[in-house]
Amino acid sequence: MNQQSDKLKQYAQENVVFLLQRLMEDILAQQPKNVIDWSIAWLDKKGREIVKQKQKPSGKSSSSDEEIIELPKRPAAARKQRASISAEAYGQYNRKESFQPRVIVKSQQQKEIISKRLSQSFMFASLDNREKDIVIDAMEERSYNVDDWVIKQGDSGDNLYVVDQGELNCFKRFTKDGENKFLKVYYPGESFGELALLYNAPRAASIQSKTNSVLFALDRQTFNHIVKDAAMKKREKYVNVLKQIELLSMMDPYERSHVADAIKSASFQKGEYIIREGEQGDIFYMIEEGNLIATKTLIQGQDPVKVFQYKEGDYFGELALLKDIPRQANIIAETEVKLIYLDRHSFKRMLGPLEDILRRNTDKYQKYEQYWITQGK
Repeated sequence: MNQQSDKLKQYAQENVVFLLQRLMEDILAQQPKNVIDWSIAWLDKKGREIVKQKQKPSGKSSSSDEEIIELPKRPAAARKQRASISAEAYGQYNRKESFQPRVIVKSQQQKEIISKRLSQSFMFASLDNREKDIVIDAMEERSYNVDDWVIKQGDSGDNLYVVDQGELNCFKRFTKDGENKFLKVYYPGESFGELALLYNAPRAASIQSKTNSVLFALDRQTFNHIVKDAAMKKREKYVNVLKQIELLSMMDPYERSHVADAIKSASFQKGEYIIREGEQGDIFYMIEEGNLIATKTLIQGQDPVKVFQYKEGDYFGELALLKDIPRQANIIAETEVKLIYLDRHSFKRMLGPLEDILRRNTDKYQKYEQYWITQGK
């Protein structure tokens, strides 16, 4: 009986679990009205591609961001060892009553440093004070020298890391025998390693210390019981909002979910100024609810005139970030409004692939400006 059970577990791990995890992820991101028909279409097209990719003997992985969490085949011993962990997706290891968070003794100064770094990392933005205290107690300080590898692509992962000091390079191999391709640099306040914990997948990239670095490591259990729930709730909420933003309509679910992790929200009353002409700008806004107007001084000495109307799904504030220039107009709430936004750092990091689109769209401002100048003559 045990032998039969082991065979079934092995079969499920090799042929079912990884596919269901991917399907569940895309369903939550897309939220189709007809889940059954959508899932059938997904399995017929994307599911086949994923299985085919997984079965390639070369172990090649797709170059798209969405494919980096595929589960490659492993030796039988490794599969057996990780089989119990895969049950996290189905709740076996998410029972709150059985969870006992680890506590690593720290000085008050260390706790304050970790708290500061957590406040800078979007992964922890949804935690309340009690949850944050549990995470701080569970974190372990780790030091790395120049060129040390923190994580390596393909390894199993049991920790998420938050950078306290130093800089770290991120690399990825897109073929089994290919060279590491540089992707980005991680700076203090940023976190990495969550994908392996969120999706119970091997490390999707390699992280190497560029300088001497100090990191805070959070274990898998604490992440799953404290951070994951809060992060996923925030992600699901804002993914739905982002799907209504035309600018992001071409993003795949994986990319959109990462933008959702980074955004924050703000509310304004009717008549309030969100940005003022001439000020320096560090924030890119997207409209969740409400209407706004843009006014601009077209002729020196005269009052600003209305040059544009914004509605739900529109965005503004990108000019100051793209061109590093002062704000080009006033943006005023015409009704009560809810906005979501990215700061300059997150904007550059998250929307890099969309900069060309944003730059092309800046032409509309020049057209409106020219129109109103003509009207004023």
